[in-house]
Amino acid sequence: MDQRRLILFLVFSFSLVMLWEGWIKQNNPAPAVQATSAAGAPAAADGSVPTPSAALTGQASQAVVPGGTVAVSSAPRVIVTTDLLRAEVSAEGGSIVRLELLQHQASGENSGNFVLFDDGTTRHQYSAQTGLIGEGLPTHKTVFALPAGELALQNGEDSVVLRLQAPEQDGVQVTKVMTFRRGSYLVDIAYEIKNGSAQAISPHAYFQLTRDGEAAEQVEAFGVSTFTGPAFFTDVGKFQKVSFADITDGDAKFVKTANDGWVAMVQHYFVSAWLPEGDVQREFFARALGNNLFSAGMIVPVDTLASGAEGKVESRLYAGPQEQDKLEAIAPGLDLVVDYGWLTVIAAPLFWVLSWLHSLTGNWGWAIILVTVALKALFFPLSATSYKSMAKMRVLGPRLQRMKELYGNDKAKLQQEMMSLYRTEKINPLGGCLPILVQIPVFIALYWVLLGSVEMRHAPWLGWIQDLSAKDPYFILPVIMALSMLIQMKLNPTPPDPIQAKVMMAMPVVFGFMFLWFPSGLVLYWVVNNTLSIAQQWQITRMIESGQSGSKAS
Repeated sequence: MDQRRLILFLVFSFSLVMLWEGWIKQNNPAPAVQATSAAGAPAAADGSVPTPSAALTGQASQAVVPGGTVAVSSAPRVIVTTDLLRAEVSAEGGSIVRLELLQHQASGENSGNFVLFDDGTTRHQYSAQTGLIGEGLPTHKTVFALPAGELALQNGEDSVVLRLQAPEQDGVQVTKVMTFRRGSYLVDIAYEIKNGSAQAISPHAYFQLTRDGEAAEQVEAFGVSTFTGPAFFTDVGKFQKVSFADITDGDAKFVKTANDGWVAMVQHYFVSAWLPEGDVQREFFARALGNNLFSAGMIVPVDTLASGAEGKVESRLYAGPQEQDKLEAIAPGLDLVVDYGWLTVIAAPLFWVLSWLHSLTGNWGWAIILVTVALKALFFPLSATSYKSMAKMRVLGPRLQRMKELYGNDKAKLQQEMMSLYRTEKINPLGGCLPILVQIPVFIALYWVLLGSVEMRHAPWLGWIQDLSAKDPYFILPVIMALSMLIQMKLNPTPPDPIQAKVMMAMPVVFGFMFLWFPSGLVLYWVVNNTLSIAQQWQITRMIESGQSGSKAS
């Protein structure tokens, strides 16, 4: 296999990987409309309120009697605004039914702030729901009393608190307390319970994320999209993603009970997660609710409250961007929601280097250029080996062509003479294979870094490039990239096979067309890498050819 065929093989292989991942994403079976429990807690009477299993309660599952309900669309709402969030909290269950991220803009045709939780008016149905499980206790279907007016974080304040009062049932008073903090995407959510009944109660609390099965922001290159769906983390099971299709089929596999861990709903760039603190037994679940709706969450027990006693149960909710430098500090393993695929071991260090360079330059575009230079320097010896091999093959081009003319009808003889020539000239036709094979995983890893890092979203470089995670709006970088590939082809030895030569000359056009839809940050990397490669290849070729001319002259 000569260098040309190797390059063609690698291009073909990379394209197959991208196309295969895109095919897998697009051909997952559509979620069926059903309301059966897939894993974890079984569905209750109304289909959306979970019940704890016997493993958590130590007895048969408790019946759930939801409180009064109204349609979410007609339920009153209260708006809570901080420096980072604008949340709409519904009277029905005190659920967060709409959440705008004030520091992140919407993409594509949408304008305004990015909407994470949504009531379906923008695109998705997606909300954070909580409730209590027990006779007469409020669920996420219960109508709470809302305070009058909007709540907003004032200057000099560090937090704003929303208190929602549930209807009293049999002497049990429940208040839902939601605390929003300055500079944070975390919301503290607690239930304060006063047992004024004549009997002791042993309630449970559930915290769930309910979402439709549609993917979030789509990635345009090859139709590849990052993961959208529930994810669970425990110390035993570590990070476990669950597809909507597996939930529908009842094949979802994750740790069901643990004394630690969290549950999240992951999508491209953003995540929401319930993060209870402390060593508390919890039961995880993921269920299909029907109408392409799914819920994933957890159930935690509340201490038994005797008559006249008071109790409290709480959890934190994170709803925001997948900022890697902050997620790990919020909860163990939360940074794993940043999905780099199977090359995380390479992609994670690459992102760390990019972040460090960004801290020096203040611009992600220049950071990409600098990391490209650093990678080129790291692989310089390997690249030099590859280019030396190609340069020697280029020098031998006329002699190989003469052999083809002499032995063109005798393939075995032609191959024998070519191998003899390679041995005489001390050339390994496969000498350039390893360097290129080593660099391909790095390129794919960088692809996923640029694809999956929210830090790149809407990050400008200069001039017309205002979003390194999106395609070049004027296709200038892909054109430059195609031209640089063409120059590289000219520096390579001409293949003896005319058909192969035509195929290789068409590669810059094919690659240029494919890169029209790649993230502009990745195309920038490729352009810089090609430019450096051209300089290195030209210098090595010049040295090899001048050395060959000098030896002939002597």
